[in-house]
Amino acid sequence: MKELEFDEVVTRAAWQGRDIAAAGEWVYQLSAEEIAEIDAALRHLQSTGRQIPDIGKEHFPLGRFARTLRLLQSEIETGLGVMLVRGLPRDRYSAEEMGLIYWGIGAHFGRAVAQNAQGDVLGHVRDMGRDRHRDMHARGYQTASLLPFHNDSCDIVGLCCLETARSGGLSSVASSVAVYNAMLRTRPDLVKVLMQPFCADRRGEESPGQKPYYVTPVFIWHKGRMFNRYNRSFISSAQRFEEVPRLTSAQNEALDMVDALCRNEQFRLDMKLERGDMQFVNNYCVLHSRTAYEDHADESKKRHLLRLWLRTATFADYPEALRDRYADMDLWRTSPRPPSFHFVGMAEVTTH
Repeated sequence: MKELEFDEVVTRAAWQGRDIAAAGEWVYQLSAEEIAEIDAALRHLQSTGRQIPDIGKEHFPLGRFARTLRLLQSEIETGLGVMLVRGLPRDRYSAEEMGLIYWGIGAHFGRAVAQNAQGDVLGHVRDMGRDRHRDMHARGYQTASLLPFHNDSCDIVGLCCLETARSGGLSSVASSVAVYNAMLRTRPDLVKVLMQPFCADRRGEESPGQKPYYVTPVFIWHKGRMFNRYNRSFISSAQRFEEVPRLTSAQNEALDMVDALCRNEQFRLDMKLERGDMQFVNNYCVLHSRTAYEDHADESKKRHLLRLWLRTATFADYPEALRDRYADMDLWRTSPRPPSFHFVGMAEVTTH
């Protein structure tokens, strides 16, 4: 594939949700033997006394399933870009044990990076009653509201479902490669707009000396590969800074088209994450979203997911345009007092 601005991308990652929904090739069902290997790995890890984040794949040995994980990782990184691992018996494990299992499996994919300025490396996706429109430090995953399609600051983003909502809360994904190709065929002028820099808000998490926003295109060609960086909410909120150029009508039209294509039933793939499910998504070719949800009144039953942001060897060489934002994650992850993580009655406790 040539590195040209207006080449259509021909790859398995250029799927449309309507085409792959029924095929189910994005779902991997754990076998009884693989669950047994996970149980053995958990027991081994617990015997070492190690805690997150000081756990590597060598501390969570998985035998044959480790080889399967390498195949799944290949599908995530160079194939469809999305994989749902199903069948882990949630009721067999405590919340803390689920966190250890999830971290251990993630360690076979790559290295966890911090997800916020507090240095959290195993994040909680829960409704914390925050309002991201009023609170610059609030994140969408801390609310029960609709999350627009976006991607995160890592190579692979993972979710592990501990508890489901009373209703709603569907996970939706869309191929940004398919969106790019569709726009290329009908509005190449807007593709060109999306290859130009956009300013995105750091939402109050800038380090000393940094600007309160970072700059990156939405579509980026790098060494023959398409990379995507998109978070319209942060692009819009960056407009609060006087020095940030005002969005043009062409930029708004281009962003509107990305949003419309991702929401379109032809392009998006919806899935309900069941208790014990683990979803892994390639952050460079898949955008993800979540529908609004209504939660349970019982605190112990409230929707609760764990999240990992992973960096992998496959993407060690990534576009220069992403380096400014990624430096944040490395700085937070290697702070002088790295975070530890544990559960107390299903609530997050992070100490520094």
